[in-house]
Amino acid sequence: MAERKKDDDKDGQPSARTGRRAADHGRYGRLSRDRVLSTALELVDREGLSALSMRRLGAELGVEAMALYRYAPSKEALLDGLVEALYLELHRLLDEEGFTSPVAPDGAAPAPEWRSELHRITQATYQVALAHPQVVPLLATRMLAVPLARRPPAVLGEHESVLRLLLASGLDERAAAAAYRAVSAWVLGYVFADLQAMVDNPDEPEAAFRLGLHRMPVQDFPALRAITPALADRGGPEGLAAGLDAILDRWTPGGQGGAGGS
Repeated sequence: MAERKKDDDKDGQPSARTGRRAADHGRYGRLSRDRVLSTALELVDREGLSALSMRRLGAELGVEAMALYRYAPSKEALLDGLVEALYLELHRLLDEEGFTSPVAPDGAAPAPEWRSELHRITQATYQVALAHPQVVPLLATRMLAVPLARRPPAVLGEHESVLRLLLASGLDERAAAAAYRAVSAWVLGYVFADLQAMVDNPDEPEAAFRLGLHRMPVQDFPALRAITPALADRGGPEGLAAGLDAILDRWTPGGQGGAGGS
């Protein structure tokens, strides 16, 4: 009885303390940052970024929207949390025993460890991005909005890993920074190119009409019309690996035009 009095107001109603505690329990148990972010990721995967709001996420978790502000104090923080969730998934994938790049680095001789690991990281990034295409735009917009030092540790960890591998190749700090920009731009751009919207009418069995080629006048866009069917096919892991090899050959010591070249 004494315990009941402790949590009740004088009029017998639950106290604010009890209310706060109750608000912290969702439909499936106590809330946590991991549960909030994983549920947000599932919602965006299913319905897109436009469906994400504090009220909708609260409904998914079975709590009032206000209960979420302890874990994500704003919509922007929630978006940053989605980026963090992708990078956490990337780290989990890389930590899996036996995960290797589906495409071997170019060249007849065995690739050095730093090069093989860069291929492994980029291929894992590609795999995670394809699993969560609705979240991929945030990899650009949130990186443009959030200063480097304020990014989540999972994001910084990926940056750190890539830079250490480039330094291990023999590059100095300035050259490693330039190579890092090139690698980052290639991977992000490749993911965007592979995930770009191409199908105009998914119910149309004829490829030309499915892609909406009739909407592009042939006299104005002959090359685009001719190549669009090929653009509609994803480049896949092979294209990603080929581009990475070209960048590493350009920038790293021993590669054509690299830091060790003329």
